[in-house]
Amino acid sequence: MSTWEQLAQLPVQIEECVLEGLRQDVSSSFERKSTLIHLRGGGEQGTGEDVTYDGADHDIFQAAGPGFPLQGSFTLASFARHLAEHSLFAQPPQREVSARYRTWAYESAALDLALRQAGAPLHAVLERTPQPVRFVVSMRLGEPPSAEPVRTRLELYPGLRFKLDPTSSWDERLIAELRDTGAVDSVDFKSFYSGTIVDQPADPELYRRVVETLTDAWIEDPALTHETEPVLAAHRDRFSWDAPIHAIADIEALAYPPRMVNIKPSRLGSLHNLLDAYDYCAERDIGNYGGGQFELGAGRGHIQYLASLFHPDAPNDVAPSGFNLAQAQPGLPSSPLAPRPAEVGFAWG
Repeated sequence: MSTWEQLAQLPVQIEECVLEGLRQDVSSSFERKSTLIHLRGGGEQGTGEDVTYDGADHDIFQAAGPGFPLQGSFTLASFARHLAEHSLFAQPPQREVSARYRTWAYESAALDLALRQAGAPLHAVLERTPQPVRFVVSMRLGEPPSAEPVRTRLELYPGLRFKLDPTSSWDERLIAELRDTGAVDSVDFKSFYSGTIVDQPADPELYRRVVETLTDAWIEDPALTHETEPVLAAHRDRFSWDAPIHAIADIEALAYPPRMVNIKPSRLGSLHNLLDAYDYCAERDIGNYGGGQFELGAGRGHIQYLASLFHPDAPNDVAPSGFNLAQAQPGLPSSPLAPRPAEVGFAWG
Protein backbone atom coordinates (compact mmCIF):
# COMPACT_ATOMS: atom_id res chain seq x y z
CA MET A 1 0.00 0.00 0.00
CA SER A 2 1.32 3.43 -0.90
CA THR A 3 1.58 6.16 1.70
CA TRP A 4 -1.22 8.08 -0.03
CA GLU A 5 -3.48 5.01 0.11
CA GLN A 6 -3.06 4.96 3.90
CA LEU A 7 -4.78 8.38 4.05
CA ALA A 8 -6.95 8.64 0.94
CA GLN A 9 -10.13 7.13 2.38
CA LEU A 10 -10.10 9.00 5.68
CA PRO A 11 -13.57 10.63 6.00
CA VAL A 12 -13.91 14.34 6.70
CA GLN A 13 -17.07 16.33 7.42
CA ILE A 14 -16.82 20.06 6.64
CA GLU A 15 -19.41 22.53 7.90
CA GLU A 16 -17.60 25.86 7.78
CA CYS A 17 -14.47 27.59 6.46
CA VAL A 18 -12.95 30.57 8.28
CA LEU A 19 -9.93 32.54 7.05
CA GLU A 20 -7.39 34.31 9.26
CA GLY A 21 -4.71 36.68 7.99
CA LEU A 22 -1.17 36.75 9.38
CA ARG A 23 1.71 39.13 8.68
CA GLN A 24 5.30 39.51 9.86
CA ASP A 25 8.47 41.37 8.80
CA VAL A 26 11.03 38.66 8.06
CA SER A 27 14.74 38.48 7.35
CA SER A 28 14.56 38.78 3.56
CA SER A 29 13.47 42.42 3.84
CA PHE A 30 9.82 42.04 3.07
CA GLU A 31 6.53 41.80 4.95
CA ARG A 32 5.37 38.20 4.84
CA LYS A 33 1.63 37.67 4.61
CA SER A 34 -0.09 34.31 4.87
CA THR A 35 -3.62 33.07 5.36
CA LEU A 36 -4.73 30.39 7.79
CA ILE A 37 -7.58 28.24 6.47
CA HIS A 38 -9.69 26.84 9.30
CA LEU A 39 -12.05 24.04 8.26
CA ARG A 40 -14.63 23.17 10.92
CA GLY A 41 -16.96 20.24 11.37
CA GLY A 42 -18.21 17.80 13.98
CA GLY A 43 -17.02 20.05 16.78
CA GLU A 44 -13.43 19.98 15.50
CA GLN A 45 -11.21 22.40 13.58
CA GLY A 46 -8.45 21.63 11.10
CA THR A 47 -5.98 24.30 10.01
CA GLY A 48 -3.78 24.81 6.96
CA GLU A 49 -1.67 27.77 5.86
CA ASP A 50 -1.63 29.40 2.43
CA VAL A 51 1.96 30.52 1.78
CA THR A 52 1.29 32.38 -1.49
CA TYR A 53 4.00 35.05 -1.66
CA ASP A 54 2.10 37.98 -3.14
CA GLY A 55 0.37 40.06 -0.50
CA ALA A 56 -2.36 41.19 -2.88
CA ASP A 57 -3.48 37.59 -3.39
CA HIS A 58 -3.95 37.23 0.37
CA ASP A 59 -5.86 40.50 0.63
CA ILE A 60 -8.26 39.39 -2.12
CA PHE A 61 -8.68 35.93 -0.59
CA GLN A 62 -9.40 37.22 2.91
CA ALA A 63 -11.91 39.77 1.60
CA ALA A 64 -13.73 37.45 -0.82
CA GLY A 65 -13.58 34.13 1.03
CA PRO A 66 -13.19 30.75 -0.68
CA GLY A 67 -15.68 31.54 -3.43
CA PHE A 68 -16.88 27.93 -3.87
CA PRO A 69 -18.79 25.43 -1.69
CA LEU A 70 -16.79 23.52 0.90
CA GLN A 71 -19.54 22.09 3.07
CA GLY A 72 -20.15 18.38 2.80
CA SER A 73 -19.01 14.85 3.54
CA PHE A 74 -15.82 13.76 1.80
CA THR A 75 -12.89 11.43 1.96
CA LEU A 76 -9.48 13.08 1.60
CA ALA A 77 -9.38 11.72 -1.94
CA SER A 78 -12.80 13.07 -2.89
CA PHE A 79 -12.03 16.41 -1.23
CA ALA A 80 -8.91 16.70 -3.39
CA ARG A 81 -11.03 16.02 -6.48
CA HIS A 82 -13.54 18.63 -5.29
CA LEU A 83 -10.79 21.25 -5.03
CA ALA A 84 -9.52 20.38 -8.51
CA GLU A 85 -12.96 21.17 -9.95
CA HIS A 86 -12.92 24.78 -8.72
CA SER A 87 -10.78 27.86 -9.06
CA LEU A 88 -9.19 28.62 -5.71
CA PHE A 89 -8.70 32.31 -6.56
CA ALA A 90 -11.32 35.01 -7.04
CA GLN A 91 -8.85 36.63 -9.44
CA PRO A 92 -5.96 34.91 -11.23
CA PRO A 93 -2.96 34.76 -8.87
CA GLN A 94 0.12 36.79 -9.65
CA ARG A 95 2.19 33.58 -9.87
CA GLU A 96 1.07 30.29 -11.35
CA VAL A 97 2.68 28.28 -8.54
CA SER A 98 0.39 29.97 -6.01
CA ALA A 99 -2.37 27.55 -7.02
CA ARG A 100 -0.24 24.75 -5.58
CA TYR A 101 0.35 26.69 -2.37
CA ARG A 102 -3.38 27.23 -1.83
CA THR A 103 -4.17 23.61 -2.69
CA TRP A 104 -1.72 22.55 0.02
CA ALA A 105 -3.38 24.90 2.51
CA TYR A 106 -6.82 23.41 1.89
CA GLU A 107 -5.64 19.81 1.82
CA SER A 108 -3.48 20.11 4.93
CA ALA A 109 -6.45 21.69 6.74
CA ALA A 110 -8.67 18.83 5.59
CA LEU A 111 -6.08 16.27 6.73
CA ASP A 112 -5.88 17.94 10.14
CA LEU A 113 -9.68 17.98 10.46
CA ALA A 114 -10.08 14.37 9.27
CA LEU A 115 -7.53 13.15 11.80
CA ARG A 116 -9.15 15.12 14.61
CA GLN A 117 -12.56 13.74 13.73
CA ALA A 118 -11.02 10.26 13.73
CA GLY A 119 -9.32 10.91 17.08
CA ALA A 120 -5.87 9.98 15.74
CA PRO A 121 -2.53 11.70 15.03
CA LEU A 122 -0.91 11.53 11.60
CA HIS A 123 1.99 9.31 12.64
CA ALA A 124 -0.32 6.65 14.05
CA VAL A 125 -2.33 6.40 10.83
CA LEU A 126 0.89 6.17 8.80
CA GLU A 127 2.41 3.75 11.31
CA ARG A 128 5.58 5.81 11.60
CA THR A 129 7.43 6.98 14.70
CA PRO A 130 8.26 10.72 14.86
CA GLN A 131 12.02 11.33 15.10
CA PRO A 132 14.07 14.38 16.21
CA VAL A 133 14.30 16.86 13.32
CA ARG A 134 17.63 18.30 12.28
CA PHE A 135 17.19 21.76 10.77
CA VAL A 136 19.10 24.56 9.09
CA VAL A 137 18.44 28.29 9.15
CA SER A 138 17.92 29.72 5.67
CA MET A 139 19.05 33.29 5.12
CA ARG A 140 20.74 35.89 2.96
CA LEU A 141 23.73 37.92 4.10
CA GLY A 142 22.67 41.40 2.95
CA GLU A 143 24.22 43.89 0.57
CA PRO A 144 27.05 44.47 1.07
CA PRO A 145 27.21 40.92 2.40
CA SER A 146 28.57 40.14 5.84
CA ALA A 147 29.06 37.02 7.92
CA GLU A 148 27.73 38.94 10.94
CA PRO A 149 24.19 37.40 10.76
CA VAL A 150 25.79 33.95 10.90
CA ARG A 151 28.19 34.88 13.70
CA THR A 152 25.54 36.44 15.94
CA ARG A 153 23.31 33.39 15.62
CA LEU A 154 26.19 31.03 16.31
CA GLU A 155 26.96 33.01 19.48
CA LEU A 156 23.44 32.22 20.70
CA TYR A 157 23.28 28.70 19.24
CA PRO A 158 26.77 27.25 18.74
CA GLY A 159 25.51 24.10 17.01
CA LEU A 160 23.31 25.90 14.48
CA ARG A 161 23.54 24.98 10.79
CA PHE A 162 22.79 27.22 7.80
CA LYS A 163 21.45 27.24 4.28
CA LEU A 164 22.74 30.41 2.62
CA ASP A 165 21.95 32.23 -0.63
CA PRO A 166 25.20 33.26 -2.36
CA THR A 167 25.20 36.45 -4.41
CA SER A 168 27.74 37.80 -6.87
CA SER A 169 28.97 40.23 -4.19
CA TRP A 170 30.34 37.36 -2.09
CA ASP A 171 34.13 37.60 -2.22
CA GLU A 172 36.71 34.97 -1.35
CA ARG A 173 37.36 36.45 2.08
CA LEU A 174 33.69 36.21 3.07
CA ILE A 175 33.37 32.67 1.74
CA ALA A 176 36.50 31.61 3.64
CA GLU A 177 35.03 33.14 6.80
CA LEU A 178 31.86 31.13 6.29
CA ARG A 179 33.89 27.98 5.68
CA ASP A 180 35.76 28.51 8.94
CA THR A 181 32.51 28.50 10.90
CA GLY A 182 31.98 24.89 9.79
CA ALA A 183 28.25 25.63 9.91
CA VAL A 184 27.14 25.81 6.26
CA ASP A 185 25.17 22.74 5.18
CA SER A 186 23.89 24.04 1.84
CA VAL A 187 24.07 26.94 -0.58
CA ASP A 188 21.12 27.94 -2.75
CA PHE A 189 21.99 29.60 -6.05
CA LYS A 190 18.32 30.49 -6.79
CA SER A 191 18.80 30.04 -10.53
CA PHE A 192 15.12 29.36 -11.22
CA TYR A 193 13.86 32.67 -9.81
CA SER A 194 12.98 35.59 -12.06
CA GLY A 195 11.44 38.93 -11.15
CA THR A 196 11.85 38.43 -7.40
CA ILE A 197 13.95 40.03 -4.68
CA VAL A 198 16.10 36.89 -4.50
CA ASP A 199 17.08 36.63 -8.19
CA GLN A 200 20.68 35.54 -8.75
CA PRO A 201 21.86 35.23 -12.37
CA ALA A 202 24.23 32.44 -13.34
CA ASP A 203 27.71 33.60 -12.33
CA PRO A 204 30.48 31.07 -13.04
CA GLU A 205 33.03 32.97 -10.96
CA LEU A 206 30.69 33.04 -7.94
CA TYR A 207 30.02 29.34 -8.42
CA ARG A 208 33.74 28.59 -8.50
CA ARG A 209 34.45 30.59 -5.35
CA VAL A 210 31.63 28.92 -3.45
CA VAL A 211 31.87 25.26 -4.51
CA GLU A 212 35.66 25.12 -4.22
CA THR A 213 35.65 26.63 -0.72
CA LEU A 214 32.48 25.27 0.87
CA THR A 215 33.34 21.73 -0.11
CA ASP A 216 30.91 19.97 2.23
CA ALA A 217 27.79 21.97 1.35
CA TRP A 218 24.92 20.78 -0.83
CA ILE A 219 24.66 22.87 -4.01
CA GLU A 220 20.99 23.75 -4.50
CA ASP A 221 19.48 24.96 -7.78
CA PRO A 222 22.61 25.92 -9.73
CA ALA A 223 22.17 27.16 -13.29
CA LEU A 224 23.59 24.64 -15.76
CA THR A 225 24.97 26.68 -18.65
CA HIS A 226 27.93 26.26 -20.98
CA GLU A 227 29.84 28.63 -18.67
CA THR A 228 28.88 27.08 -15.33
CA GLU A 229 28.93 23.39 -16.29
CA PRO A 230 32.76 23.16 -16.40
CA VAL A 231 32.95 24.78 -12.97
CA LEU A 232 30.35 22.43 -11.49
CA ALA A 233 31.21 19.16 -13.25
CA ALA A 234 33.34 17.78 -10.42
CA HIS A 235 30.66 18.62 -7.85
CA ARG A 236 27.54 17.03 -9.38
CA ASP A 237 27.22 14.55 -6.53
CA ARG A 238 26.46 17.55 -4.29
CA PHE A 239 23.63 18.91 -6.45
CA SER A 240 20.24 19.30 -4.84
CA TRP A 241 17.09 20.63 -6.47
CA ASP A 242 14.26 22.68 -5.04
CA ALA A 243 12.40 25.20 -7.21
CA PRO A 244 11.85 22.91 -10.23
CA ILE A 245 10.47 20.03 -8.13
CA HIS A 246 6.66 19.96 -8.32
CA ALA A 247 6.15 16.26 -9.00
CA ILE A 248 7.94 12.97 -9.62
CA ALA A 249 8.18 13.84 -13.32
CA ASP A 250 10.39 16.82 -12.43
CA ILE A 251 12.80 14.58 -10.52
CA GLU A 252 12.94 12.21 -13.47
CA ALA A 253 13.61 15.14 -15.84
CA LEU A 254 16.72 16.41 -14.02
CA ALA A 255 19.88 16.57 -16.11
CA TYR A 256 21.74 14.29 -13.69
CA PRO A 257 20.31 11.58 -11.40
CA PRO A 258 20.03 13.32 -8.03
CA ARG A 259 21.35 12.17 -4.68
CA MET A 260 19.21 14.77 -2.92
CA VAL A 261 16.09 16.82 -3.58
CA ASN A 262 14.21 19.41 -1.55
CA ILE A 263 10.60 18.23 -1.22
CA LYS A 264 8.51 21.26 -0.23
CA PRO A 265 4.95 20.19 0.58
CA SER A 266 3.46 23.51 -0.50
CA ARG A 267 5.31 23.38 -3.82
CA LEU A 268 4.07 19.89 -4.61
CA GLY A 269 0.58 21.09 -3.74
CA SER A 270 -1.54 18.02 -3.16
CA LEU A 271 -1.15 15.34 -0.50
CA HIS A 272 -1.27 12.66 -3.19
CA ASN A 273 1.54 14.32 -5.15
CA LEU A 274 3.65 14.86 -2.02
CA LEU A 275 3.30 11.37 -0.60
CA ASP A 276 3.98 9.74 -3.96
CA ALA A 277 7.19 11.78 -4.19
CA TYR A 278 8.28 10.56 -0.75
CA ASP A 279 7.63 6.97 -1.82
CA TYR A 280 9.46 7.46 -5.12
CA CYS A 281 12.57 8.83 -3.41
CA ALA A 282 12.57 6.10 -0.76
CA GLU A 283 12.33 3.36 -3.40
CA ARG A 284 15.30 4.81 -5.32
CA ASP A 285 17.48 5.81 -2.37
CA ILE A 286 17.22 9.51 -3.25
CA GLY A 287 17.73 11.65 -0.17
CA ASN A 288 15.30 14.43 0.55
CA TYR A 289 14.84 17.24 3.01
CA GLY A 290 11.99 19.59 3.75
CA GLY A 291 11.72 23.22 2.87
CA GLY A 292 9.75 26.12 4.24
CA GLN A 293 8.13 29.19 2.73
CA PHE A 294 8.34 31.63 5.65
CA GLU A 295 5.28 30.09 7.27
CA LEU A 296 3.89 32.22 10.08
CA GLY A 297 1.44 29.80 11.64
CA ALA A 298 0.35 26.16 11.49
CA GLY A 299 2.18 25.53 8.24
CA ARG A 300 5.55 25.57 10.00
CA GLY A 301 4.47 22.80 12.31
CA HIS A 302 3.18 20.79 9.36
CA ILE A 303 6.54 20.73 7.59
CA GLN A 304 8.34 19.93 10.85
CA TYR A 305 5.94 17.03 11.46
CA LEU A 306 6.48 15.67 7.95
CA ALA A 307 10.25 16.01 8.32
CA SER A 308 10.09 14.00 11.54
CA LEU A 309 8.34 11.16 9.70
CA PHE A 310 10.09 11.11 6.32
CA HIS A 311 13.54 12.75 6.49
CA PRO A 312 14.48 13.71 10.06
CA ASP A 313 18.26 13.49 9.76
CA ALA A 314 18.69 15.87 6.83
CA PRO A 315 19.43 19.58 6.36
CA ASN A 316 15.76 20.46 6.71
CA ASP A 317 14.88 24.08 6.00
CA VAL A 318 12.20 23.95 8.71
CA ALA A 319 13.72 26.02 11.50
CA PRO A 320 11.27 27.48 14.05
CA SER A 321 9.82 30.72 12.71
CA GLY A 322 11.76 32.87 15.20
CA PHE A 323 14.91 32.16 13.24
CA ASN A 324 13.41 33.97 10.22
CA LEU A 325 13.21 37.32 12.00
CA ALA A 326 15.57 40.08 10.99
CA GLN A 327 17.50 39.97 14.28
CA ALA A 328 18.83 36.94 16.12
CA GLN A 329 16.47 35.90 18.91
CA PRO A 330 17.45 34.16 22.17
CA GLY A 331 15.46 31.34 23.69
CA LEU A 332 14.57 29.44 20.52
CA PRO A 333 14.64 25.64 20.28
CA SER A 334 17.94 24.12 19.18
CA SER A 335 18.48 21.48 16.55
CA PRO A 336 17.42 18.71 16.49
CA LEU A 337 13.84 19.52 17.41
CA ALA A 338 12.40 17.01 19.84
CA PRO A 339 9.31 15.22 18.47
CA ARG A 340 6.19 17.22 19.37
CA PRO A 341 3.22 15.69 17.55
CA ALA A 342 -0.19 16.60 18.91
CA GLU A 343 -2.29 13.83 20.42
CA VAL A 344 -4.68 14.08 17.48
CA GLY A 345 -4.52 15.72 14.07
CA PHE A 346 -1.81 17.11 11.84
CA ALA A 347 -0.32 19.53 14.36
CA TRP A 348 3.14 19.88 15.88
CA GLY A 349 3.69 21.31 19.30
